[in-house]
Amino acid sequence: MSSVSPGRSAAVSSDVISIWPSARQRFADYMDLSRPRIAAITMVSVAVGFTLASPVAFNATLLVTSLVGIVLLVAASSILNQCLERHTDAIMERTAQRPIVAGRISVMEAVCVTAGLAVVGSVLLWQLVNPLTAVATFATFAVYTGVYTVLKTRTSLCTTIGAIPGAMPPVLGWFAAGGSLGLEALSLFGMFFVWQFPHFLAIGWIHRADYERARLRMLPSFHDEGRLTGILALVYAAAFVPVAVLPSHIGVAGELYGVVALVASLIYLAATLRFAFERSTRKARQLLAVSLICLPCLLIALVVDFIRLTSL
Repeated sequence: MSSVSPGRSAAVSSDVISIWPSARQRFADYMDLSRPRIAAITMVSVAVGFTLASPVAFNATLLVTSLVGIVLLVAASSILNQCLERHTDAIMERTAQRPIVAGRISVMEAVCVTAGLAVVGSVLLWQLVNPLTAVATFATFAVYTGVYTVLKTRTSLCTTIGAIPGAMPPVLGWFAAGGSLGLEALSLFGMFFVWQFPHFLAIGWIHRADYERARLRMLPSFHDEGRLTGILALVYAAAFVPVAVLPSHIGVAGELYGVVALVASLIYLAATLRFAFERSTRKARQLLAVSLICLPCLLIALVVDFIRLTSL
């Protein structure tokens, strides 16, 4: 016979029910802080780099371990970034409800979680993958949070600095599979690096009012009706054409990828050209959409052509 009274049992049940929504909210807040979409894009990019550096034997266990370690550091960088930017996030409409800004998660708690994720991810990569991947991933984390985030309120060159960690995921995958820093890895870095400029300039133009209000220097100028923004986007989109095709000329991929890269990069250039001439929010959104289609097409073509060539 149970010694727990009905009243006591009801109280326990009530406590469990009241805790559950807060636990779900806490989980949702940390998912939001970790930016799962960025983490997913990073994982795909790492996996592509890993695959391209694995011509003989594909080690699935090593890939999964690499992904876990790298994603832990990606999550850490996202959380720390929002700690550092909480004051500017509070000014902008699209970021005003982020968990730290809204007070649902304290800065101290977020910093502690960041430290834990960064340490665990770094140790995992060092011990179970290789030191090069661990050092490169931590350096990426440091540049993103310690340099790019700080420069966003000081200079429009922050976009250039921010493009460096943004271009690292395929290189980290390349390192994780045992590849070295050669022309192949640099070609992947270059492709991701140059692709980002029209992409982020389009985002900057769409949210220019928010950025100007928060004094974030995400555009080269806020006072020339977007002329410099359009020119800069166009220069990088034009540079992206040969950079995108380069892997097909250095043995990373073959002619199939080369054709896809040429077509995709020219479409990207055309969308950027339309934005450069009109500089409307509608054209910026179209450019953003094209950029988000272009890069996955290139990654798929890289892997498909690589598999085709290695199976011959």
